[in-house]
Amino acid sequence: METQDTQALEPVPQPAQELAALPVPTAAPAPEPVAEGEPVSRPARRRGRTALIVAAAAVIGLVGGTAVGYGVQADREPTPLPALSRADVAYPAKPLPENKRPAPLSAGEDRKVKTDGDLRRLLLAKPSGARKTDMWSGDAGWVDTASYVLVFESEAYMFETLVESDIRRVAAVAWQQGEFKKTNIRLVQFRSGEGARDHAEGQHDYMPEAEDGAGNEGDALKGSGNGRYYLYKVHEKAGYLPLYRARAIFQRGDIMVDINIFDTKRISKSDIRTLAERQLERL
Repeated sequence: METQDTQALEPVPQPAQELAALPVPTAAPAPEPVAEGEPVSRPARRRGRTALIVAAAAVIGLVGGTAVGYGVQADREPTPLPALSRADVAYPAKPLPENKRPAPLSAGEDRKVKTDGDLRRLLLAKPSGARKTDMWSGDAGWVDTASYVLVFESEAYMFETLVESDIRRVAAVAWQQGEFKKTNIRLVQFRSGEGARDHAEGQHDYMPEAEDGAGNEGDALKGSGNGRYYLYKVHEKAGYLPLYRARAIFQRGDIMVDINIFDTKRISKSDIRTLAERQLERL
């Protein structure tokens, strides 16, 4: 019995093949020597964490700066705003006595009385010997806006512009002298002087360079403020008589004035200037 127990406790020898399969620990290889002056390569650094820290710091700085700015503004005394109305209006405390009140303007001096009446009365009368024509003057001297814009190249644009500028009405007169000379005058009235000025300046602006313009800067009309008169280049076409044209444009109060002369003969500057000066005097 003792012999059997002793044999059971003895270690069983392992086969040589199984022992060879077990891993044998080996020492790490020694680093290769680096030549003097040769750069030493280092493993790349991980930048993700550093970039995250920098971004977080920037956000914190922005939020902190904003909070400090609001805090400083909140601690300041509010700046008082100017009053919306004045308690003392610059009017006399009592009406002036009758003997000290200024006399009212006469109808001749009050421009508003003139222009609020029959606008056709402010048009120049046709010269002696001239024949009146409705070709450019419309029915009984009045021209509706839709008919007035027909003389412009971009009719729809001009109609919209005039309506936005609060056009009020258009009075016109036209006459013919001899066989071919024709003259027309239009008084284009707006509900404000600004509308009349804008319309006049718009026509002045395109005159020097536009295809259907005069091709020049024109000459100033004295006494009108913003008036100018122009002589166009002669228009010649085979089989037709030459066409000459002169035009004057100016603004007076809430009225824009547009004067045109057409002829097959040369038109002088004095012809259009004199006509414009006479119409200016009427206003």
